[in-house]
Amino acid sequence: MTGKLNCWEFKNCGREPGGSRVAELGVCPAAADTPAEGLNDGKCGGRCCWAIAGTFCGGFVQGTFAMKQRNCLKCDFFKQVIREQGKDYTNTKAILERLK
Repeated sequence: MTGKLNCWEFKNCGREPGGSRVAELGVCPAAADTPAEGLNDGKCGGRCCWAIAGTFCGGFVQGTFAMKQRNCLKCDFFKQVIREQGKDYTNTKAILERLK
């Protein structure tokens, strides 16, 4: 692993497997999405959460990419991933293609 944070670490949401809020809210799809493993150097979908449906951000379940895009594009974590990845950033279109 690269030392880069996954979304659940950055947001401290507790929804990763074994997390503090799993009993209450369940495991987040981003923390369990193995087809996304390695994208933007993340574990499961931890560094491409904006492209994964059903994540729980801002206190409610987010829907499809199209429904959550506006919120995600403003997210500090999303912006951090782009900065950290630089030229190695896997863009949303490529992520969505891989997750089909």
